Amino acid sequence: MKHDHDTSRLSVGHGDPELQAVLDKGLDAFNFPATGTTPEDQGELSVKAVDEAGEVIGGLTAWTWGGLLGIEMLWIREDSRRDGWGSRLLRAAEEEARRRGCDRATVSSFTFQAPDFYRRHGYVETGRTLGIPGGAEDVHFYKRLTALAEDGGSEGSGAA
Repeated sequence: MKHDHDTSRLSVGHGDPELQAVLDKGLDAFNFPATGTTPEDQGELSVKAVDEAGEVIGGLTAWTWGGLLGIEMLWIREDSRRDGWGSRLLRAAEEEARRRGCDRATVSSFTFQAPDFYRRHGYVETGRTLGIPGGAEDVHFYKRLTALAEDGGSEGSGAA
C-alpha cells in the first residue's frame, strides 16, 4: 500500500484521547508479540491510605506486565509525611506485585522528590534523564523482587 505524502497532513495540539487510543492499540499489537506477552499479562495496581475521616493520606499507582511492576506515582500529603506511609504503600504494592507473579520493579523519581527513599528500599539506580525543569534530573531505578525467606529472613539486596 503506497501512501501519498503530498496529501497527508500533520496536526499539532493538546491532549487527544482518540489518538491515544489508536496509539495504545497499535503499540499493543506490536509489543505483545515482540515480548511474548498478552493483554492478560497486564494489570493496573493501586494502594490507597485514608485517615479516620476518609480523607486520602496518600497513595501509589502502578502497573504490572509480564513479571514487571512499574510504579507510576507515589504521593503522601504533607502533614502525613515522615509517618512511614510511603514505606507502607511501597511494601503493599511490592507484595501485591509478587502475588501477581512479578519478580522485578521499576520506578523513577525527580532529584527533588524521593530518590533516597527508593535507594533505602533496595532500588538501584539504572540511569538519569537530564533537563528536568529547575535543573533537576529524573532518576531511574530497578529492584529485583524476591520472596521473603520462610525462616523470616529479609529480602535480597535489591541488586539487579
